[in-house]
Amino acid sequence: MNVQAADGAGETRVLVVEDDRGIAESLVRGLRQAGYVAEGVRNGRDALAAHTPDVVLLDLGLPDIDGVEVCRMLRARSDAAIIAVTARGEEADRVVALDEGADDYLVKPFGLAELLARIRAVLRRRRPAGPEIVRHGPLALDLRTRQVSVDGRPVSLTPKEFAVLECLTADPGRVMSRQQILERAWDAHWYGPTKVLDVHVAALRRKLGVPGLIETVYGHGFRLGALQEPREHP
Repeated sequence: MNVQAADGAGETRVLVVEDDRGIAESLVRGLRQAGYVAEGVRNGRDALAAHTPDVVLLDLGLPDIDGVEVCRMLRARSDAAIIAVTARGEEADRVVALDEGADDYLVKPFGLAELLARIRAVLRRRRPAGPEIVRHGPLALDLRTRQVSVDGRPVSLTPKEFAVLECLTADPGRVMSRQQILERAWDAHWYGPTKVLDVHVAALRRKLGVPGLIETVYGHGFRLGALQEPREHP
């Protein structure tokens, strides 16, 4: 696979500031599975003392310092992207957090796929770059416009089909379990039938039309197969 000017998840440091241990551990685990360098702290004091991250997921309801104040102090000393993550959904709370330096606002509960999309969005705004193109053999994904092509031929995918394909292209050759794909493409707490994934994979294979592109590893999950680079058109 070839990534051109992508998010650089493998080098992006994410600090999770969340006092609920279960939520924090789930977020850190999901972020690491997505390729980010993630760590968690449980209060404002440790957040302010942490090594400067690239992205801060900041709970506004912290036990020691009000999260909005932490946001203000972080913004005064850092250019990190700050996403306020909280159960407070009122407009006034959102306005205050944004006024104090937050780049985005995410209300609990939320799915991992949405969180990852928000992180990519704030990083794009803070790191303007060229097209974010992921290539694997004849397949090309534009992560910014969410367009897909095979040998230059546009392929129309649903949002969920794109999310499944994006998950597999994040680490071609690596087997992604059904649960990992469901957590990233659907929700971190997905408890529905896993057969829904088979339906989307079947649709992807049909639409992409590339034999061997998406391999089933029985008893484990799915992965992208090894493919040749795209053919040159005359």
